[in-house]
Order: sequence, then C-alpha cells, then structure tokens
Amino acid sequence: MKQFFSFSEHAAELGNAVPDKPILFLKPPSAYVIEGNAIRIPKGCSSLHHEIELGVVIGSKCSNVEPKDTMKHIGGYVLALDMTARDFQDEAKKKGHPWTMAKGFDTSCPISSFIPIDSISDPHNVELYLKVNGVTKQHGCTKDMIFNIPTLLSFISTYFTLEAGDVVLTGTPKGVGPVKAGDTLEGGILNVISMKFPVEQ
Repeated sequence: MKQFFSFSEHAAELGNAVPDKPILFLKPPSAYVIEGNAIRIPKGCSSLHHEIELGVVIGSKCSNVEPKDTMKHIGGYVLALDMTARDFQDEAKKKGHPWTMAKGFDTSCPISSFIPIDSISDPHNVELYLKVNGVTKQHGCTKDMIFNIPTLLSFISTYFTLEAGDVVLTGTPKGVGPVKAGDTLEGGILNVISMKFPVEQ
C-alpha cells in the first residue's frame, strides 16, 4: 500500500495540488525486491524515476482503527523505493486510467532489511536520502509529511484491512528524478540503515 503525495514539495514538483486526504494505490507482491537483486526497467519505459520513502510494517491486524490506536499495530519499519514509470503514469493520468502499470511492475518496490521498532524513536523525525551514482538527489525529513502515520493508517484501515506483514509506504520528499540502466541507487535513513540497488534494462 502506498500513500501518494505525502510531502507537499513532491506534489508541487510534479505540478499537482496538495491533497486534502490521502491518495492510495497498491503494489503487488511481485514488486517487492531485496538487496542483492536489481531494479529492472519495465518494457517500453523511457522515464523510470526514484522515490525514497519510509515504510511502516504492520505488526497486527488493523481494521477501522482510530488514529490514537494505530501505533500499537506497527511492528517495525523499512526503507523503500517507490520506483515509478513516469511516462506510463503521465499517459495514464491524461486518459484518467489507473496507475497500475506505472507503479506495480516487477521490482518496483525495493526494500531494505527490517528495522526493529525501537531503532526509530520518532518515525516523524527521520532523515531520508537517495543517491544516484554517489550524487545526492533526495534529502528530506518525515516531519514534513502532510499526513502523519496515525492519520494514514487510520484512513487506510477504514477501507482496507491491514494484516501483519503488510507494508505501507508513507510518501517521498522532493527531488525525484530519472534513472537509467547501469545506475546504482543508494538510499538511507540517517544513522539507521542504508541499502543499495543496481538498475538494469
């Protein structure tokens, strides 16, 4: 599950209005990929973009939960990339079509190793970064999210039951941009974890 435009500056850089409620889409299990594997550019894609994010790992069933009760359902965290076929997405948006092809292709969700819940004392104040070939492209803090984690999980659980092991991505800071075959992406949560993925055609 992914929340879209959780950082206002990211909405602005794509020319979108800041939403008044979370905008959601799903990624299938085949999108999941761990270190030691590559991000593969989907067939026909000419503009693959990186989006670094904090992921919330659900620890127990979460259904129709009030914001004040959501944090007890969190089992831990991950660092994640929401890889986006931007050309596919732009075409779908123009036609009013779903973003499934743009967001859910195989390897579109690279994820770090599991981060125990006590390794992040405040998930609303962690610094995320993303480097492409050693050059920093994204750097932001979760304190700038439009919707905090309790708001997101409560909203999602109103419509979708979240099960243990589900991952909710919380949105990306500004600086998203294209990658190409041969690039290496290195993402991190400052002082917590880092991960590295090559990009292949």
